[in-house]
Amino acid sequence: MGSKPWSQNTDWRILSPAMTHLQIEIYPDRQALVSRSLALVKERIQAAIAARGTCAIALAGGSTPKPLYEALAEADLPWAQLQVFWGDERYVPVSDPSSNAGMAKTAWLDRVAIPTEQIHIMPTHFEQVADAAETYDQTVQRALNSAHPAFDIVLLGMGDDGHTASLFPHTAALQVSDRLITVGEKSGEPRLTFTATLINQSRCVIFMVSGRNKQTALTEVFAPAADDNTFPARKICPEGELWWLLDADAGEPIKTLPGVQVG
Repeated sequence: MGSKPWSQNTDWRILSPAMTHLQIEIYPDRQALVSRSLALVKERIQAAIAARGTCAIALAGGSTPKPLYEALAEADLPWAQLQVFWGDERYVPVSDPSSNAGMAKTAWLDRVAIPTEQIHIMPTHFEQVADAAETYDQTVQRALNSAHPAFDIVLLGMGDDGHTASLFPHTAALQVSDRLITVGEKSGEPRLTFTATLINQSRCVIFMVSGRNKQTALTEVFAPAADDNTFPARKICPEGELWWLLDADAGEPIKTLPGVQVG
């Protein structure tokens, strides 16, 4: 594919009536995908701080963003002006190897000077998961000083089943629109997750998607007609920017879909 990405800059109304600004970029490999993601995240952090004096960012879990976090740990940014959150979490302690927070802390957050009180880890110690969701809902509102908060950056991945955050196909969390945080579920195991409503209030949402196993889901996500409950990533159409950053293994098929145009 060469060194430059294929890109689409078009109206999200192809997929939704919302007025989201959509940008799709496909890169030749994961390393190039991470490099582009790093540049974009740094730009949006600096822009948010310039505009509002702070940047609220929600992190994703999984293997794809880990090298991004490791690269951010080497960056020179105004760390004291960041507020860090997570878009979803398994209901496990931070010390658990599967913890999204634990991964981000090791790869990035423990290596830079972000004040501890500005790193907002999802609580996983409540006996009732719903209590943890309500607590984190209040944490987000309090930290961002709004009952309708808008994150500056939300980082997301997408599973090969089309889920994003912990919004899994045909689960109750997909129908929650009156809360910021809810309880997700996968294979009987509870998760904490941002609702689609909260994600869609954001100024900038960035998907990072890598791997040939994502092709089928991406085809459905970008199809003119498909079921949002079967492919939950379709529900994400924020008020601000929407970036899909893909490697060639994941994104190659979507260039030929009806309604998706180059340029």
